[in-house]
Amino acid sequence: MIKLNEKADILIKHFVEGQSIRKIARESEFSRNTIRKYIRDHEEKLQNLDKAKSRDEILTLIESLVETPEYDSSNRNKYKMNEAIKKDIDYCIKENKKRRATGMRKLQRKKIDIHEYLLGKGHDISYSTVCNYIRNTYENAAKEAYIKQLYHEGESLQFDYGEANLEIAGKNKTLNMALFTTGFGFHHYGKFYANKKMTSFLDAHVKAFKNFNGVYHEVVYDNLKQAVKRFVGPSEKEATEDLVKLSLYYGFKYRFCNAYRGNEKGKS
Repeated sequence: MIKLNEKADILIKHFVEGQSIRKIARESEFSRNTIRKYIRDHEEKLQNLDKAKSRDEILTLIESLVETPEYDSSNRNKYKMNEAIKKDIDYCIKENKKRRATGMRKLQRKKIDIHEYLLGKGHDISYSTVCNYIRNTYENAAKEAYIKQLYHEGESLQFDYGEANLEIAGKNKTLNMALFTTGFGFHHYGKFYANKKMTSFLDAHVKAFKNFNGVYHEVVYDNLKQAVKRFVGPSEKEATEDLVKLSLYYGFKYRFCNAYRGNEKGKS
């Protein structure tokens, strides 16, 4: 079943980044029909929202915009990638790396060879699934580099938490500051909270977008628990459901920095 963050990724790529259905399908594991279905459904809900008159109707439609997708998956083939298969693929990639380092480049296993190797070990897995795993895990992995990033107005907004020691009514108190920094112009907007709960996290975004008189194309986060639900790979993270819903409602793309790589925000 397609997950909420996967649905959000499809909608953000189409409505925010302007990608075509064909391109989204080519870079994901979902068919054009599946992608087209969620895009049309989202467009229909947006149109209904414009026509809504009562407060209850508006709230219901807003909730439907960010609801978890549901569909009948009884006839869909099961996804057969598992940890055992991943381990065997990782072994093949590691062996290829050794062979390149020792001058045996011609003896490397190609993707089709790795697929045959897996079948020979008794795994039931398709060639396309193997290719997708290798591409997403190894070929798309970013090589470390330090490049000065320049942004246009409204393009990128960074979010982080900080602490401030204040004297209030004669008493020292430590408050949490939700801080937003624009990629262009390096402008700041901050708001103090007594805690870092999700309600504070969401409220800070609402106040910030109101302060900036609009929503930025992209919001960049560190590995905050309010933003990152779990790590799903060496550099891949799954966003929390609240962040996914927030991005869907306001129509912005979110991006995470790697651990201990604050420089990836573009501003320090």
